[in-house]
Amino acid sequence: MTPASDPAADVYEGRDGWLFLIRGNNRVLQQYGRPGVSRGTLWRWRRIIETRVRRCAGLGATYLHALAPEKLTVYPEWAEGLVFDPARAPSLRLARWLTASPGARAWVDLTGAFRAARDGPPLYLRTDTHWTFDGCALAYRTILSRMGVPPREDIEARRERTALPFSGDLGRKYAPHHTELAEGSAFASAARRVHANDLLREMEALGRGGDAHLGTHAVFRNDDPAADPRRLVIFGDSYAQHTAHSPIATLTALFADTFREVHFLWSTGIDWAYLETVRPDFVLGEMAERFVIDVPPANIRIERLAELARERKLMGEITAMDSPSPAPPPPDAPASVPEAAGAAPR
Repeated sequence: MTPASDPAADVYEGRDGWLFLIRGNNRVLQQYGRPGVSRGTLWRWRRIIETRVRRCAGLGATYLHALAPEKLTVYPEWAEGLVFDPARAPSLRLARWLTASPGARAWVDLTGAFRAARDGPPLYLRTDTHWTFDGCALAYRTILSRMGVPPREDIEARRERTALPFSGDLGRKYAPHHTELAEGSAFASAARRVHANDLLREMEALGRGGDAHLGTHAVFRNDDPAADPRRLVIFGDSYAQHTAHSPIATLTALFADTFREVHFLWSTGIDWAYLETVRPDFVLGEMAERFVIDVPPANIRIERLAELARERKLMGEITAMDSPSPAPPPPDAPASVPEAAGAAPR
């Protein structure tokens, strides 16, 4: 196999049409080399996770930290012909930096779980950076195991499994698009959204609810008697997110089906004032492995992030009106909403 040519220069086509993100804003492939993610950045993440564990405990909550592994980390053999060192995956290096740290008890080893299951059903979509339902369900069960919470065992029976042609965030970088036949990930649930912030509501009013990324805030309620009565707050990205986009499976949908109340805030940072108000039982920090290269700013407020996102989208729309064609999205934009990549986390 050979590296993809422009305009898909950020994508590598491996065995049997499997596509891998290798560049983009986060310089993905470089993170598997030397020096890769700097030692200083890994040290800062160690301190951040330790602080989150301590502060959440002070609020009566359990903090967990999970990285959604890259396809390169889980399926290096499928990136046939690509030279990189999967042993230097950012998730593996950060896990080692947490050794003997108070932050280690918050660590959810999704990389280990995914590598152990890589010979089973595909965990990722072939043309996308995101998970299949099987991959998302594995992450869901792994995280719940660290919480000590049993998973719902009847979700699979409630799934809509119809397979349809699909072109993911990586497949759409090609002309013509690379497509695959992908099984649906939607399922029936008693969970209902009971709150959405202004950013999300305004985007939905424009028919663009899926374009609401960084700064999005939604709350879900589940009155099913079988739901766990506790409250979970997720600070996450497109692997969790507020809306399921079948065939892309997202964690928030599964957790909302499991807990009485789930709050999703699209941010890699923690809004501590929000946690002090909500007082959850569990706090989950979830983000893509490639985002380890950057640490979030301190003192995040979700509504301020939403304001910045709204300003950015408005400027993007003004710019687009003056342009002959819209700018292409970066390859690490959320797969479900490629046209609004400007709001994607970096």
